[in-house]
Amino acid sequence: MLRHLLALSRPLYWLYEKRLLKEVKGGPMPKHLGLILDGNRRYARALGLSPAKGHEFGVHKAYEVLEWCLELGIRTVTVWVFSTDNFKRPPEEVETLMGLFVREAERMAEDHRILEHQVRVRFIGRREGFSEEVLKALARLEERTRPHRGMILNVAMGYGGREEIVDAVKRLLLEAEERGLSPRDLAEGLTPEDIARHLYTAGLPDPDFIIRTSGEIRLSGFLLWQSAYSEFYFADVLWPEFRKIDFLRALRSYQARERRFGR
Repeated sequence: MLRHLLALSRPLYWLYEKRLLKEVKGGPMPKHLGLILDGNRRYARALGLSPAKGHEFGVHKAYEVLEWCLELGIRTVTVWVFSTDNFKRPPEEVETLMGLFVREAERMAEDHRILEHQVRVRFIGRREGFSEEVLKALARLEERTRPHRGMILNVAMGYGGREEIVDAVKRLLLEAEERGLSPRDLAEGLTPEDIARHLYTAGLPDPDFIIRTSGEIRLSGFLLWQSAYSEFYFADVLWPEFRKIDFLRALRSYQARERRFGR
């Protein structure tokens, strides 16, 4: 009986999604969308599977969401896939993730969606802790897509918002030293823009919309500096369960707030 009811509801679901897509396409799109891909391990545990399987499901979902962003013309997307704290996870899980990173970097370098839509892939974060194999795979993908002029896809790996700000300040200090400036000289003329141009996302618009899955209502350090004026959407579903209709509802929420405040 339940299976029969679900089958009957599919056309209605499809029509609702189609109507929602048309509605969202008519509204303003984020110039820079941030995504915190949370809930892979919990999803796997709920199915009685290993964390590795959860990460596999998460990778497939990331490709789906990339397609949705391309369809809607979102120009800059930043996805957080591995934090600096993730190195503290069990060694076997970290090793599995490193293998995934190598495999997917090689796959993306040949992916027809990346090539046809001229997606430029950039990796942001600290490179310490990653194996030579991972770093070479990331570098090859960045080099392959460097000439692309379509969407910019930032993949945050070895990323932490506090670390990003520290690294920006370090670069600012080193630059000042090269120019012969003293710390006092630097401090007297320092502006927020000086720090912003040394962030990992320098030259890109700050994210105007950030989505986090899994029901966690916090940023956990994601784009701390850049998100000062962002809109946020916290979805209850785990990342592998994040459907297109969930994505469209999130964007509709963003558009409603944009219209409300006249932006």
